[in-house]
Amino acid sequence: MKIIFLGTPQFAVPTLQQLLEHPEFEVIGVVTQPDKRRGRGNKLIPSPIKKIALEQGLTVWQPKNIKKAKKTLSQLQEAEADAFIVVAYGQILSPEILSMPKLGCINVHGSILPKYRGAAPIQWSIYHGDSQTGITTMLMDEGLDTGAMLLKAYTPIHLLDNTYQIAEKLAQQGADLLIETLQKLEQGEITATAQNNEEATYAPLIEKSDYIIDWNKTAIAIHNQVRAFYPNCVTTFREKTLKIIQTIPLGNAYWQDLPNNFHKLEQQLTILSKVTGKPGEIVSKIKNFGPIIQTGEGLLLLQEVQISGKRPQSGWDFVNGTRVETGEIFCNIT
Repeated sequence: MKIIFLGTPQFAVPTLQQLLEHPEFEVIGVVTQPDKRRGRGNKLIPSPIKKIALEQGLTVWQPKNIKKAKKTLSQLQEAEADAFIVVAYGQILSPEILSMPKLGCINVHGSILPKYRGAAPIQWSIYHGDSQTGITTMLMDEGLDTGAMLLKAYTPIHLLDNTYQIAEKLAQQGADLLIETLQKLEQGEITATAQNNEEATYAPLIEKSDYIIDWNKTAIAIHNQVRAFYPNCVTTFREKTLKIIQTIPLGNAYWQDLPNNFHKLEQQLTILSKVTGKPGEIVSKIKNFGPIIQTGEGLLLLQEVQISGKRPQSGWDFVNGTRVETGEIFCNIT
């Protein structure tokens, strides 16, 4: 099966690697986003997918706008591929492109469709506190992740999982599911299923405002925000920006989902539950753990933070190094 692969970030890498290693498939070219300038030297850095493509000696196309790239479109048409595989490519495909391959354009999407159509399905699934996510393979159409579904695979989301961890799991799961999808599709063993649009939800691009912590929210809502947008959530402490990288919600509902070493905190919860503070206020400092923060509802342990200009540190090191005092308040950024 002759395949052209369209993808850009690390999430797409396992799928491309599986296709390259599998004897039934021949990757004849890769389409990826243009190189971007990054780092202090402002150097042009190729995408993770381009790096692999170059190592394998594959043809690489990097149009700024694939819909208008006449030369690229002509070459893609002339390639006569059996399938285009799309994994987090980053551009919308035109009807012209969708009609090129014999078997169609097949997308590997990081959610259980029709939930979380769009650019950031993993982040928003964690943000909303879902206990499960997964991968859906689908035949692409002109809509945004609205095509007929082929296969699905599920994976749990645990209380302390963040976006990076779930993305790593889903990337491998997506690679495995894509191979199965192509094999069954070629053998006529899959019946594509239309999505129920009434059940659809949207996962938009992440905005800077999504990183800002509002301490009036519940402890679990803030915890979900921190792990969903890891490691970028921010607050203000002593009039300076502080990143909140990892948190632990405290309460009877969460003990069974926490590692054993955190069960020591359960013994102190009875005492802590009697302490009242304003949202964002440090109500306690627990040795070897870190500061305990009062939220709009419930208590939150800051397990890892990052002071601006410094490396990430544990909550306890933050307490000691900054000489944090109870009664101090983390402020909402306005």
